[in-house]
Amino acid sequence: MNEIIKKNGIKFGVISGLFSAFYIISMYIVDYKLFINIWLGVAVMLVFLAIGIFQLNELRKNLGGFMTFKEGFTGYFIAALIGILISTSFSIILFNLIDTTTRDLIHEALITFQVENLQKWNVPASEIKKAVNSMKETPQFSTLGLLYGVLKSLLGSIVFGLILAAIFKKNQPVF
Repeated sequence: MNEIIKKNGIKFGVISGLFSAFYIISMYIVDYKLFINIWLGVAVMLVFLAIGIFQLNELRKNLGGFMTFKEGFTGYFIAALIGILISTSFSIILFNLIDTTTRDLIHEALITFQVENLQKWNVPASEIKKAVNSMKETPQFSTLGLLYGVLKSLLGSIVFGLILAAIFKKNQPVF
């Protein structure tokens, strides 16, 4: 693998992982209910998108102004994987070793939030009960829930990576 791609992926993976850890600890310190704030989640996704854009722009520049789709996607995927692993490791330590009480408070707040939203949409009580039971089976911030989140995050990152790599690719001219 190209050293430039590897270094770029590691650098931006650590940046996104540390940003994520900072974001998590900030919400943890300020108010655990921030974990269920949709708009804050959207804002953070936009920050990660901006990091990815900046990363691929820098990678293309470091590769001499040209970057294949594969190089762009590989660099982005390395960064996403490292960032997700740092973030998940931090969350597992914080919510499953250090403070399980806050994990449980967040979980209850998520259930309440989900029930309220489903009721607003006039979802039948039987369906709401199914949703709640499903949420209780694998709490989002349990170790298993966080590991499941890794898979969902990787899938989302693959989609973003494919799109961004297609946008930022620039092949060298033939002549």
